[in-house]
This record gives sequence, structure tokens and C-alpha cells, in this order.
Amino acid sequence: MVLSQSELTRLLQSLHSTEGLELVRSVAERMLQELIEAEAAAKIGAEWNEHTDTRTNYRNGQRDKTLTTQAGDLDLAIPKLRSGSFFPCLLERRRRIDQALYAVVMEAYVEGASTRSVDDLVKALGADTGISKSEVSRICAALDEPLTAFRTRPLDHTRFPYIYLDATYCKARVNHRIASRAVVIANGVTEDGGREVLGDGGPPGRAQSRPGEVGDSETEAFWTEFLRHLRERGLSGVRLVIGDHHSGLVAAIGKVMLGAAHQRCRVHFLRNVFGVIDKNSGEMVAATIRTIFAQPGQSTVRAQVDTVADMLGGQFPKVKQMLLKAKDDLTAFADFPERHWNKIRSTNPLERVNREIKRRTDVVQVFPNDDALLRLVTAVLLEMHKEWIAFPRRYLPEGSMDDLYPELPESAPALTNTPNAPTS
Repeated sequence: MVLSQSELTRLLQSLHSTEGLELVRSVAERMLQELIEAEAAAKIGAEWNEHTDTRTNYRNGQRDKTLTTQAGDLDLAIPKLRSGSFFPCLLERRRRIDQALYAVVMEAYVEGASTRSVDDLVKALGADTGISKSEVSRICAALDEPLTAFRTRPLDHTRFPYIYLDATYCKARVNHRIASRAVVIANGVTEDGGREVLGDGGPPGRAQSRPGEVGDSETEAFWTEFLRHLRERGLSGVRLVIGDHHSGLVAAIGKVMLGAAHQRCRVHFLRNVFGVIDKNSGEMVAATIRTIFAQPGQSTVRAQVDTVADMLGGQFPKVKQMLLKAKDDLTAFADFPERHWNKIRSTNPLERVNREIKRRTDVVQVFPNDDALLRLVTAVLLEMHKEWIAFPRRYLPEGSMDDLYPELPESAPALTNTPNAPTS
């Protein structure tokens, strides 16, 4: 696009007027559209209606795209091709999450798992139905490098007194059948009160597997390998692990997180209680159990467990047994600063994370393989992690964190891989 001297003069004058921003928007829109058309022509090997021996493809209509800029929304037209797909390199295709979703759907399509709904989804994502395996490989390779770097990054830059562990389940194809796959997620609170995503994945239910795989169950081996991977990356200073009461998880914490307490999520505990009582009694029983967590001090919290167990024991003996058996894990939070109690007695901080993951994975429904599932989940977590780092808001008050690392007496058990650990 070439402007004459008079046109340039009018452009400069208009920039000082109230309509300058609109003119900038129009010029930017025109320039981008011309660049898009030029790139499309280069890929096709011919201009509009041009007959040439170098032509390799044909245009097949266009799709509209709105690009948001500081000058306003630019309405662009992206050419569609008769075979294959085209997207201009000067426009970022999508956020990393959407790139991962795009790669997952493309991979499913290439692997022959596509259905009419998948085909519709492909079109909704802005791609044509034709795509080569090499293009899928290129997209996945561009994503896997930063995602793997994030999933394996060192964690020794700070201590994490609190870590949250949970698992979310998605469908994936395993050996030509659809199976439920567990993806474990770990978030941590730093010693200055911030938050970070520690990792995701987990081994596929067997020892000696590579970190970062998804699994088929929440076995002890599954959790042990995942936690060991976190420790190998430098995770240190853990005082409390908040999670559900899976026997495999509890055993793994005892093996790997030496010296750390386990807080059983009170929300998950209530769900377990609802499974042994009638529906009509649920509200009353839940309200009674919640009084445990409303007590003002450590001793009264634990005493209230016994009181509630006696109150409910006559009508609900199974609930009484559950309360007494879970007493230590259910009240582990009481050993920590009271200002933290509301945040460390359940895995609720992971609920928003899980909702966002489900919102994305529900689009795909069934993943073509475990790698595709892990790719999308990690992309979601990376975006959240970046938001927490870019816009830091303390999850816990900084001043309240000082009591978590007092000087330990010589007789106190030291946590391995922490500044308090003895040196050889």
C-alpha cells in the first residue's frame, strides 16, 4: 500500500482530530487484510483468478475474524482453502490453552476418532476438515516444549508450607477403548503467602514410570511417584498437605513428605458422611459437623469432635465411627495459625482450577490418548499460574506466615530437603 504525499499530509492532520483513532483503525485494518491476502497468495502459489504453473491450491471462501487492538476492533477476513488449512502467521492463533485444544481436536481427527460433533468443532475452531499429520505434529511440538518445561521446572526458589492435592477425571482412549483417567494437580502456598501451580500429571498406576503421565487410578504408587517428582524438583518446607482421604494418597504422604501433616478435606468428608445417612438427615448432620470448624482454638476444635460424635452416635453410629477415626486428619489444620484455618481445611482452592479444566476438557469429551489430555490440562494450569504471578494477590497474609518456620529444637524431626534438614 503506497500513499501519496497529499494522502500522508491528510493522515497526519486527521490524527490530531477527533476522528484520528477511527482512521488509524481503518488503516490498520486495510494493512492487515492486505498482508493476509499476500500470505495466502504465497501459500496458494497464485493471486486471485491468476493462472500459473506454481498454483498448489484454491481459495474456498473466507471466515470472519475480529481482532481486538488499542485502536479498536478490526474486522478481518481469513481465506479458506479447498484442501488443508490456512491461518496468517502475523496473527497469534489463540492463547496457549486454545492452541492445546486445537491440537487435541486435530489429533483426534487424524487418528480417526472424529465424529460429526468433532468435525463441527474443528470448523468452529477455524480450521478446515483437511489437515495433515505433519501439521498436527508441528502444533503439538510447539506446545509440548514450553508445557514440559513448566511441568518440570525447579521448585527450589522458595518454601511451600501448604500444598493442595486433588485429582480430576477425564475420558481418554487406552488400547482402543475409552477409559477414565486420573489427572492429579498440585498447588502450593509460598512462604510469603502467594500461590503457585506446582505440577500436574502422575504416573499411570505403576512405579518407575516417567513423571508427567496420567493414570488409571489413585493408587499408592500413583501418588508416591508424583510426590517424589515434586521433591526431586526442589519442593521443600512442606508443613501441611491438604487432600482427600484416599488410602494411596495418605500412605504416599507418609512415605515422601516426612514430617508433614495431612489435612483431610472437610468437604470430601461430608460427602462421605452423606453416603451412610438418609437424605432427609443430611442438612442436620452437616450443620452439626460444621460446628467443629467454628471453634475458636486448637483444644476446643478437637474436643468438639468428641462432642459431635456423641451427639450423632445414637441415631447415626456409622457417622460417629467416621468422626472418631478421622479426628486427627480432620483437625490437623488446628495446629497452624488461626488466620489460615479457613483456607487450609479443605481443597476448595482447587475447585476453581478444576472447574476451568472441566470447562475445557468437556469440549473434547474423549481424548485420543493420555498425551493429548495432559497437554490441555497443563496448558490450562500454565495460564492460571501466569495470572497468579503477573497479578500477585496474597492468598494468605504475609505477616501470618512467620510462625510456620520457627527455630526447631534439636530433638524435633527435620524435614528432608529443607533448610532445617541435617547436612552430612
